Amino acid sequence: METDVQHRQKSPLHEWFNVKSEPFTIAGPCSAESEEQVMETSRRLVETGRVSVIRAGVWKPRTRPNSFEGIGSPALPWLNRVQKELNTPVATEVANAQHVEYCLKAGIDVLWLGARTTVNPFYVQEIAEALKGVDIPVLVKNPIHADLGLWVGALERLQKTGVKKLAAIHRGFFTENHATFRNEPKWELSFALRAEAPDVPIICDPSHIAGKRDLIEQVSQTALDINLDGLMIESHITPDKALSDPKQQLVPEDLGSMMERLIIRSAEPRNELAHDLLDKLRGQIDTLDEELVNTLFKRMEVVDQIGSVKVDNEISIFQMDRWFEILAKRGLQGKNLDLNPALIQEIFQIIHKYSVDRQNEVFKKNS
Repeated sequence: METDVQHRQKSPLHEWFNVKSEPFTIAGPCSAESEEQVMETSRRLVETGRVSVIRAGVWKPRTRPNSFEGIGSPALPWLNRVQKELNTPVATEVANAQHVEYCLKAGIDVLWLGARTTVNPFYVQEIAEALKGVDIPVLVKNPIHADLGLWVGALERLQKTGVKKLAAIHRGFFTENHATFRNEPKWELSFALRAEAPDVPIICDPSHIAGKRDLIEQVSQTALDINLDGLMIESHITPDKALSDPKQQLVPEDLGSMMERLIIRSAEPRNELAHDLLDKLRGQIDTLDEELVNTLFKRMEVVDQIGSVKVDNEISIFQMDRWFEILAKRGLQGKNLDLNPALIQEIFQIIHKYSVDRQNEVFKKNS
């Protein structure tokens, strides 16, 4: 494992919690189920030497009312024991102003807003008002669906009431497809969030993206490889008996072993040879991208001509058979070139969308 992390830029998270280890890691049970479970899980996590903050869900928003919805405020003293006996900061989820009040009174170190809370600006505003004037780290999970505006909006609402220590949690997005992961990562949304809020650290939640413990390491490594600032991982002393999300929790020792295997890579080349080679290859990419844009321009010129022919001959814009023909031809071409079929399909769906829009403009000009 690479241990030289001097080239990796430290995030504000390290300053907030006065930690030096990489990666910054929050870990603990999905739900606080008993004092013994919280203490034993926390103790074993701290013994790994890889955990910066202990997490445990006290209030658990569930889809169905008969599911385990957490112990509630009586579990907060269990987290206080973790603070005192293990000398470790603790974090829990809040979903309304009363939760905030209970946590502040109990001296909880870190709060986070869950995906079901981020979707509702009214909930976020209520929590933001309850945190006015409080100097405490607040983490905001992405909304359930891929809505960047809701994610950014939640961060902005908290900033406007004076919360200064803000971080985002990337926990993936709901998908109806039978995919590998429980939640679709959509890593591009984390890039978009970086552009909108460059000073906000982003923590990855591999547990909720993966949904299965044997996929957590893969997701964690990807998160580090795209330079996310930390990890939030669920851990339980007896995961299969957990009252919530049993399949995505690791025993503390397995979490520690996984953390040892993760590779911390530098954001920049560490020698001149690699730097020069990357510059050369990026130059090739720039040339290819320029050709790609020029090709798209020429394609749209042909699309305009097709639109004119359709106007003159009263032909409808969308031709389903032709669309399927394009997908089949380009799909086969991509397959022969060993390209990801999803890449080809997504690219041509976008091209087709804007081609239809372009023909619509032609129709409007000639109507």
